[in-house]
Amino acid sequence: MNKLSLSVFTTIAALLLAPAANAEPFRIIVTHLEPPLVPNSVLDLALQEGYFERAGVDVELIRVQQTPSALAALRAGEGEMANVSTDALLQLVAQGVELTAVSSPNRALPFIIAARDEITEPVQLEGRVFGIGRVGSLDHSLSSKVLQNEGLDTGTMEFVSIGQPNVRAEALLNGMIDATTMSIGVFLSIPDKDGIHVLIDQDPYYRAAPVISKVNAVTAEVLETRRDDVVAVTRALVEISRDFAADPQAWVNAMEKALPHIAREELEFLADSFVDSWTVDGGMTPEELEFTADWIYDTEDFADVPALDLDDWADFSVLEDVMAEIGTASAGSQAQ
Repeated sequence: MNKLSLSVFTTIAALLLAPAANAEPFRIIVTHLEPPLVPNSVLDLALQEGYFERAGVDVELIRVQQTPSALAALRAGEGEMANVSTDALLQLVAQGVELTAVSSPNRALPFIIAARDEITEPVQLEGRVFGIGRVGSLDHSLSSKVLQNEGLDTGTMEFVSIGQPNVRAEALLNGMIDATTMSIGVFLSIPDKDGIHVLIDQDPYYRAAPVISKVNAVTAEVLETRRDDVVAVTRALVEISRDFAADPQAWVNAMEKALPHIAREELEFLADSFVDSWTVDGGMTPEELEFTADWIYDTEDFADVPALDLDDWADFSVLEDVMAEIGTASAGSQAQ
């Protein structure tokens, strides 16, 4: 083989053996504009801390506002995976859209209900204005269930669509609404909480609505054509979740880098409250998803939506592949 032929052969071989990083990025669509102060932050921190890179996948985060935009972007091919609310996913699949849940990095969002100081009991919200993201959104449906569990007739309330949690928090501070739902992280990040307080804390909130609130979804085409990347992304998210569960200070350190304006003591408080929230085994089991679906189908928004079989909208084979590679979490762990 002459020198020219050898050079051509070497070039072709290099192209064929090029690392996955040279392939098209794997785009994950998220509904937050910066790393959120909740366990779902693993999506951002896995990128920041190099977990995706070590798993051999080049990830890019696509940021939109709220689940409908995320699902629209996913269907339009503007991303390969989207972190979306479970109820919205069920709505689309019932309409014949081929989407499937493969994992959940934040099965239980640490929601609280904040209210004006004058409201000291949930029943006092009768006839009051409650801020929500949009009618039928996750915070709307879950909070309605929580408030009903507290003995409140939510039919007496006025639900007003405002948008993102930070916008709802601002509306609450300005007296435009009487109460709203947000994560404990958003509440703690409010600089001046004068005039508002936590009406229902995260533990009673979750006990009243123990559902898998959000999942990572992909299209059937992506699961077929980029399955290795889906597995790699899921593995990275499980590994970072396990690391944060084992060492909460690791999350504090990573978030301090991502959000230097947040006081470290607030991050440490949150890390302690998330101790059982990390999804160390991928965040979803058939039993949990069946419970979630049953609850969703019992809501008013799903009165006319045909019920789906679990296999129609969830695929556990990706998590099975990940667990086969790295094993399940240590026995006795409360997080999933």
